[in-house]
Amino acid sequence: MKEIMQITEQDNIVLALRKLAKDEKIVVNGSEIVIKQEVDRGHKVALKDLKKGDHVMKYGFPIGHALEDIGVGEWVHTHNTKTNLSGTQEYSYKQKLTENPFQNEQLTFKGYKRSNGLVGIRNELWIVPTVGCVNGIAEKIIKRFEKEVNDIAPFDNMLVFKHSFGCSQLGDDHENTKKILLNAVNHPNAAGVLVLGLGCENNEMVTFKESLGNVDDNRIKFLVSQYVTDEIEAGVELVKEIHAHAQNDKREDVPLAELKIGLKCGGSDGFSGITANPLLGRFSDFLIAQGGTTVLTEVPEMFGAETILMERAETEEVFHKTVALINDFKDYFLTFNQPIYENPSPGNKAGGITTLEDKSLGCTQKAGSAPVVDVLKYGEVLQRKGLNLLSAPGNDLIASSALAAAGCHIVLFTTGRGTPFGTFVPTMKVSTNTPIYEAKPHWIDFNAGTLLEDDVSPELVLRDFIDYIIQVANGEFVNNEKNDFRELAIFKTGVTL
Repeated sequence: MKEIMQITEQDNIVLALRKLAKDEKIVVNGSEIVIKQEVDRGHKVALKDLKKGDHVMKYGFPIGHALEDIGVGEWVHTHNTKTNLSGTQEYSYKQKLTENPFQNEQLTFKGYKRSNGLVGIRNELWIVPTVGCVNGIAEKIIKRFEKEVNDIAPFDNMLVFKHSFGCSQLGDDHENTKKILLNAVNHPNAAGVLVLGLGCENNEMVTFKESLGNVDDNRIKFLVSQYVTDEIEAGVELVKEIHAHAQNDKREDVPLAELKIGLKCGGSDGFSGITANPLLGRFSDFLIAQGGTTVLTEVPEMFGAETILMERAETEEVFHKTVALINDFKDYFLTFNQPIYENPSPGNKAGGITTLEDKSLGCTQKAGSAPVVDVLKYGEVLQRKGLNLLSAPGNDLIASSALAAAGCHIVLFTTGRGTPFGTFVPTMKVSTNTPIYEAKPHWIDFNAGTLLEDDVSPELVLRDFIDYIIQVANGEFVNNEKNDFRELAIFKTGVTL
């Protein structure tokens, strides 16, 4: 493995691919550099002398400026580098589109065709509470059903969407809860859903049913706990009805164009932007070439790289929607008197990420190079195939839940630090480095850290990645499913009554 990496010719830093010792000598572009102090793997070293105020360049873009003079071979990080970002900005439409490097290969996966025309990659039973008060009842229904039915097939799994909302909420919070739960009920990964209410909550069942519109009555059932004597028994009977109607469900060949994939990162490190995130970007371009759909979210982690996405807006209308996506989120921060650029996290910094620009320029690489075809507000559902942007915060659980609720079958989640969680669709962890993959094989599903090895072909890694995603779409469980780590988190911004 190489010792260091200069990502682009414009960069005035290099990335340490292993821990570098003080006074160690390394060769970059034919010149010898002496390392001035110990530098951890994934961190940056100055390739040139930088004066106070000079831009620090990575990925060919400024990621901040030097707070003091920095000499060749010195460690470049938060102690001597600061973001260039401040406040809100105005933007102009300057489109820059590139051709997709991939061709349509007419690939397929085996999915479940639903009566509404959608396709699922799982055949699960879901209980969706309209209010958190009935989470415990939902779990008891599942347990009794398992006890009374010898074989839960064709259900792949059974899941309660536990959450703490649905009542004592106003305005956007109430609407957000309702939208996410409605989207979950309609998600094609569910073979059937029991919508379970209490009876006195703000998220009223009558209104909830009206908002759902026409549904398959054999697959979507409703129960209000206060309206029956034994809510456990009543719930089990309804689940049994769903189970009976699902007996003939089977997987069929479906074009890869039907896949909808969420793109997410968390616990990022200095390698995120050179291994796992670019791998997702190449996969995104590949899937879009097949006619499929990908979704990028984490709006605060677009700050500093947003113009790259704006230049790829398919139309001027999409450009203006992207501008609104960015500025609305900045205004959200300012409304609460919080700094817009208080990022990256302590874990990001420990992994080598210095500023928000550093983080964002790595983060947005998950979106590849395809045009942005649409921008979704939080709680909206995918309407257009291709690359979409979705409004949601950087928080892992909230953003991943938002991607699933938008209609994504799988969330691809890159990480350099590791995380075990999953949302209510398969949440595939892709490691940015080999050590975390080796340390946490029960968390990590695919290792992109091999891309740092000299003899590894990026094309072969991408092909292995494509094959693995198709296997998961065909029914192979990822680690969060094996561990039964599945969460629903809903964005909350207002008061609680």
